[in-house]
Amino acid sequence: MSRLTEANVKIAHEIIARYPRPKSALIPLLHLAQEQDGWVSDEAMAHLAELVGVTPAEVRGTCTFYEMFKLHPVGTYMVNVCTNIACQLLGGEELLHHAEKTLGIRPGGTTSDGMFTLEDVECIAACTEAPCMQVNYRYGVRLSTDDFDEIIDDLRAGRTPDKLITANPGDQIPSHGTLGLTRQHLDPDKAAGIVPPEQVTENPVWLTTTKGDS
Repeated sequence: MSRLTEANVKIAHEIIARYPRPKSALIPLLHLAQEQDGWVSDEAMAHLAELVGVTPAEVRGTCTFYEMFKLHPVGTYMVNVCTNIACQLLGGEELLHHAEKTLGIRPGGTTSDGMFTLEDVECIAACTEAPCMQVNYRYGVRLSTDDFDEIIDDLRAGRTPDKLITANPGDQIPSHGTLGLTRQHLDPDKAAGIVPPEQVTENPVWLTTTKGDS
């Protein structure tokens, strides 16, 4: 796949400017690369290395630490079914087996039409809502196998599934890699004014305001 597009290079420079050291921007830059292509390619990692002044190996080291970054092409929709203890006790394993049958793939596989990739995942922090799953990190909770089929049918038909939680009802489920539908932009004069640690000459505000309190 490609390096960052010209438009995304502009966004990358805006992101880098928010940090006291360029390499501190690696995680949001990796998200930017994944939003562009749906996964993070070697070419994209090499480009990010150039932008922040580190080696491609350092970028890869950051990328491989986090499960959300994919190093190979995946489906338009990443389906994560939780099988950790709370979900397992309430039907998570059965939901995963049903997903395998419905999609015709095993965990780690992608459907032949490139639409869905299935993953068996650890806790996704919705234990009180078990069994649960995510589609491109949008939650579906307390799901039955029929609910799963409804979600897949809706996505195939281009509809927003009612069974998935979105910020606003009816929000589209974007292709894999897009976490938010709105990108934050900060004017330079509104930035936090963060400086590298070696340039800090004053005590942190929180320390100044609490000093002497007992």
